[in-house]
Amino acid sequence: MYQLTIESTFAAAHNLRGYDGACERLHGHNWRVELKVAAETLNPIGIAVDFKTLKTETDRLLDRLDHMYLNEIPPFDRENPSSENLARFIYEELSRVLNDGNVKVTSVKVWESERAAAEYFE
Repeated sequence: MYQLTIESTFAAAHNLRGYDGACERLHGHNWRVELKVAAETLNPIGIAVDFKTLKTETDRLLDRLDHMYLNEIPPFDRENPSSENLARFIYEELSRVLNDGNVKVTSVKVWESERAAAEYFE
């Protein structure tokens, strides 16, 4: 089994509805996203999946979030844009485009600061 990892970033504002504290107020983060995929086999030139593909698809998704107010973007207009929910959302969206029978998204970790992250995997 092979595991590949890429990282990307985006900046966005949010607030946590119903939170008892400062995070209920509008604030922003420079989010860091770590994507991990696994593959059982390599293609004829010895790679599982091109890192360029992983970066392109991740950046395409994160461009929808970058410099946005997350609470206005579905599904976060209905659920809190917490790090946990962001990690699950990114995992599910990237799984739709990257999973191909050999390559599978295994986890997404979303860092909201240098010392705090949430990770989603199945």
